[in-house]
Amino acid sequence: MIFIILKFKLSDICFFRKGTNKTRKENKMGKLTVTDLKKHLNSKSREELTNEIIGLYKKFSDIRDYYASTLSKNGMRDVLEKYKKIIKDEFFPARGFGKLSLAVARKAVNDFGKISNSNSDMADIMLFYVENGVEFTNAYGDINEQFYSSIETMYEAALKHICKSELVEDFYTRCEQIVSETSGIGWGFHDTLGDLFGGYLDKDAEK
Repeated sequence: MIFIILKFKLSDICFFRKGTNKTRKENKMGKLTVTDLKKHLNSKSREELTNEIIGLYKKFSDIRDYYASTLSKNGMRDVLEKYKKIIKDEFFPARGFGKLSLAVARKAVNDFGKISNSNSDMADIMLFYVENGVEFTNAYGDINEQFYSSIETMYEAALKHICKSELVEDFYTRCEQIVSETSGIGWGFHDTLGDLFGGYLDKDAEK
């Protein structure tokens, strides 16, 4: 299970050599390779590996979420809901008004992608981001070009992912509903989503 850390940015993890305070600068501060990591792991005893994993678990939220997804009763479902809540709170928090930090919401999507092996869950969370954006503009009126551009970009990424993963049948209706709910919204938002839907899913459905 130690090799789960390979899924994260290895360059973010500094391993210390025994008896020295130097990090692996010998690699000229470049990206740590899998070979380097294997050498490091093979040099450790079982106890040292256990302690290292515990240290990584405490330091990196991605690794905590990975183990939560594999060891918790509900598995990845709990982790998915955690990241969905981060997105939801930016648009519609339980109390007050959302901060509408699209960067935070998008980061939640990207962070989930680092630990999920489910194409369906990934499509789900990307569409969830888009759906909240659509609901937000329907609730509060026109926003701005940056807002609509972000939602459009995520929608297109979701459509690409759905087609590539052969999930069109599972998500076709949901993607179509998103377009339907944008009717009348300005900034060319509805037309752009409609064109994306037609270009990806309608074209794919005809095959």
